[in-house]
Amino acid sequence: MKKIKYGIIGAGTMAREHILNISLIDNAEVVALADPHEDSLNQCKEILKTKIFCFKNHLEMIEKNIVDVYLISSPNFTHLEILKDVIKTKKHILVEKPLCTNTKDCLEIKKLTKDYPSVFWTAMEYRYMPPVSKFINEIHNNKIGDLKTLTIREHRFPFLKKVNNWNRFEENTGGTLVEKCCHFFDLMRLIIQSNPLSVYASGSQDVNHLDEVYNEKKPDIIDNAYVIVNFENGARSLLELCMFAENSEMQEELVATGNKGKIETSVPSDNSGKASSNIRIGLRGGKTHIENIEVDKKILEAGHHHGSTYYEHLAFLKAIENNSDPEVSLEDGLIAVAVGEAAEQSIKQGRLINLDEIIS
Repeated sequence: MKKIKYGIIGAGTMAREHILNISLIDNAEVVALADPHEDSLNQCKEILKTKIFCFKNHLEMIEKNIVDVYLISSPNFTHLEILKDVIKTKKHILVEKPLCTNTKDCLEIKKLTKDYPSVFWTAMEYRYMPPVSKFINEIHNNKIGDLKTLTIREHRFPFLKKVNNWNRFEENTGGTLVEKCCHFFDLMRLIIQSNPLSVYASGSQDVNHLDEVYNEKKPDIIDNAYVIVNFENGARSLLELCMFAENSEMQEELVATGNKGKIETSVPSDNSGKASSNIRIGLRGGKTHIENIEVDKKILEAGHHHGSTYYEHLAFLKAIENNSDPEVSLEDGLIAVAVGEAAEQSIKQGRLINLDEIIS
């Protein structure tokens, strides 16, 4: 069996998660890493425990021409320039969210990848969390009728420490509602099956990182927010985010209502020790259906996203094998960033932001 060879650009936390998950897949392997920070490279090498090519930057990896897939998991603000170089190779690309830190840069990448001959995939792995995937399928199978409202709540831990503390500043990340919440804006659009029309948000930095200072600069990333997104088909969605709630039993909770009833599910936090959660459908006539969704322990142990990274790679590799369109496209990544950018602007300006103000 020919193995698909991955080269990972950026050897941080998500790189380690990708390595662990790729190691569970028979027809894939990581053969190269690129990162200017030796400590990061060494941490990844310890996980791999096999001979691997290591480079100080992505250009050295490209020049070696030894990979089938470029997986970009470097800091958000580096994505644009790395993608410009990697796109020239015409190889398969899996780029971590967010696609770029702002819509303008995403649109530039969109132009550069017109008629791209290989798979270009934006890593929105929350789609692949087993309870979330089941939740989506049930809605699309009309179990609750015409979808009207969708609520997503994430109560979680603060941002982790990163090399040079790059993730403490909006200019590097795009802001919390781009960096973190593009996942949820992607889910909203996927579930509702319509494009976002307008965004209104309220949020602030109230608890986290208030006493931190880096090079005489204080962090400026918000740690809680409410975001309302209106969609072209008339549906609406609400995101509730809190990043100082690390002792939650459930990290994500999703609730949708349609004209026939309601569906709800949740994703356990890492510290809950739970490997499963329920899907509950309650119809307006009184009928109730509850199903338990369990995730294999080996897959759970390979990351912090409830098995989703593993299932994302299976889908990505299938697209390569079948020469098919990506399930998560560049356009999906672009619109998720645009909604996040609109939400950040809404907080700053105190008004509703139309998406055509962001994507023009």
